[in-house]
Amino acid sequence: MDLHYRRLGSGPPLIVLHGLYGSSDNWITVGRSLSHSFEVFLVDQRNHGDSPHSGEHNYMLLKNDLLDFMDNHNIKKAILLGHSMGGKTAMFFAADYPERLSSLIIVDIAPVSYRSVREPMSQITVHMNIISSMMAVDFTRVKSRSDVESQLSGGIPSEKIRRFLMKNVARNNEGVYDWKLNIRTLFNNLPEVMDGPDLRRFSGGSGIKGFPVLFIKGEKSDYISESDHSAINTIFPEAEIVTIPGAGHWLHAEQPEVFIQIVSSFLDRSK
Repeated sequence: MDLHYRRLGSGPPLIVLHGLYGSSDNWITVGRSLSHSFEVFLVDQRNHGDSPHSGEHNYMLLKNDLLDFMDNHNIKKAILLGHSMGGKTAMFFAADYPERLSSLIIVDIAPVSYRSVREPMSQITVHMNIISSMMAVDFTRVKSRSDVESQLSGGIPSEKIRRFLMKNVARNNEGVYDWKLNIRTLFNNLPEVMDGPDLRRFSGGSGIKGFPVLFIKGEKSDYISESDHSAINTIFPEAEIVTIPGAGHWLHAEQPEVFIQIVSSFLDRSK
């Protein structure tokens, strides 16, 4: 799959992978800052941004899309930085192609499954509500972008989340407002998006080594819990875990200066 991307700067290659409902656009500020020292590739994963749509969406495909992207751009080894779903893509890639990484940065996601619906506010339940609300938007009644947000407000009370989702609204080839991302496929494959690596593969001291690993967590986010540290250390025994105070799940947008400082310091130490 020929993924859409933005290229910034020059230096060692650094590939940024956005999260669910995201795109390369969300990472331009971070990318520009890092482009002073690196050749930054901001990639739209399949079914997101300006990349092609498909009927399937799982980490085997996302991982292989990344491998093809690196091969097509003659990137033998890269720093991978992935947020949320992009972080999962990066972890699955690291498990199969560790020789292609020079460093790994995972942003506010753990190497665990989020499929459980036992808790009323479990991750999969939250995302099922978000995607269902997006699918319920009647674009035949939309004359402006504000009409979309108005329809979303019934199912998504958080203005912050609605504004983030609104970045996916654009006019299609017929000049009609629509979702840029492939919302139907994401809905159908949401359990696969919530999936995680098989920890049994890394038991008995067979975790991934050979390159520096950093996990960055938002203090107010529940995507990485204290109990997830065991899974992180099982797969990445030498990983560092850093928390950004006061930040939620979209910590790179909430506190970009702190985020960039943490990433830059880690990469300087990793040279």
